[in-house]
Amino acid sequence: MNLAMLAEKICARLEGALIDLPIQGVSTLTRAGPQEISFYSNGAYREELAKTQAAAVIIAPKNRHLCKVPVLLIENPYLGYARAANLFNPPAPIIPGIHVTAWIAPTANIAPTAHIGANAVIEAEAVIGDHSFIGPGCILETGVQVGAYCQLKAQVTLCTLTRLGNRVIIHPGAVIGSDGFGLANDQGVWIKVPHLGGVILGDDVEIGANTTIDKGSLGDTVLENGVKLDNQVQIAHNVHIGEHTAIAGCVGIAGSTRVGKHCIIGGGVAIAGHLELVDHVHITGGSMILQSIDTSGIYSSGTPLQTNRAWHRNYHRFKQLDELFKRLQQLEEQVKHLQDPPSG
Repeated sequence: MNLAMLAEKICARLEGALIDLPIQGVSTLTRAGPQEISFYSNGAYREELAKTQAAAVIIAPKNRHLCKVPVLLIENPYLGYARAANLFNPPAPIIPGIHVTAWIAPTANIAPTAHIGANAVIEAEAVIGDHSFIGPGCILETGVQVGAYCQLKAQVTLCTLTRLGNRVIIHPGAVIGSDGFGLANDQGVWIKVPHLGGVILGDDVEIGANTTIDKGSLGDTVLENGVKLDNQVQIAHNVHIGEHTAIAGCVGIAGSTRVGKHCIIGGGVAIAGHLELVDHVHITGGSMILQSIDTSGIYSSGTPLQTNRAWHRNYHRFKQLDELFKRLQQLEEQVKHLQDPPSG
């Protein structure tokens, strides 16, 4: 497509370029050539922006003066880049059919437009909607429901009582609906607690590679519409995640916690069980959440990176905090006594 068409499709305003210049794709500021576009949204790449040979750069109006080549002006350049990248890299078409090595239970209900890959296993009463893609090695256990236009990339396991909405994407190795970590202690011996609930994923949910979502113990584990999970995330039983929340890699959320809508959870965050996070909460990476959050905003915990020598010194001081606090209390009492001596 030419630049004028591209500007219209990504909702940007074109300045300083030939409107009929053909564009072949998107690339980085450094690598983009005269028939490619790029984007600028991070000040760390200002030097690359000054040297770019791109046909045009997607950029915010406030940064227009920094760019010497033609521009596609949009308030959120990263969003503009996402739109452009999708235009030049559309998903591969779904080719209907069932691979000869797949095993399909007679009572499974598979839409004629769906694709079932090699060595997939579709058990009894499973339902697969129109234009859905079930990749090689996937396992759909009894009664699983998959909506329309879903993509299970490869070796994805959907356990019994799992239900997917429409346009759900699940990347390789993910396990949805495995038993939660429920154990009762009988005089030192662990007794497994059966998990009788399921997992419900809303429309437009995306699940990263090797992520695990446990089924509910009695009710369901629920991810509402538009939730996005990165790779290697652990969602425990009965967790409820509100719509359009995004969770980065290696996050662990313990059982029965509720996360609100439009939240952002940074990588490596640990969230304890039976808590509640309201809407529009942003947790920075590496934080540990041990209590509910009832006010929207940005929250952080953990120790920022420092030299090993400084960390050891501060760690030993941290162990002395309780003693230092008690000494400070004693000093405050002494000062108060000197300032206000007893009468008589």
